[in-house]
Amino acid sequence: MAIVMNHLIVPAADREEAAAFFAGLLGLRVGPPAGPFAPVSVNDDLTLDFDDRRAPQPGHYAFLVDDDTFDALMERLEGDPAIEYGSGPMNGWDREINHLGGGRGVYVRDPNGHSYELFTAEPEDH
Repeated sequence: MAIVMNHLIVPAADREEAAAFFAGLLGLRVGPPAGPFAPVSVNDDLTLDFDDRRAPQPGHYAFLVDDDTFDALMERLEGDPAIEYGSGPMNGWDREINHLGGGRGVYVRDPNGHSYELFTAEPEDH
């Protein structure tokens, strides 16, 4: 059997708010509560479980997405001036995208300080 990541616990100040923010970015939905978690199923193999039992510590979560998903994400980001996003850590939240690996990429900051990196081609340095 191949190794597949099944779930990841994401610390949040408010699990429902954090789950809704992430789900809204990618056009996903927040699932019914699972114990102390607000789950968002990313695909058939991976669920992000948002948890507010401890103080959040900013993390970085990266996702390879297809072009249609990236286009829909950018539409959401451009339509909401309150969401901070940018082309990369060196450029801050400059509201631009990058072209690493020959694709398109963007970093999004969530209200808990996490950064979500979404890209359409695998960066060469991974």
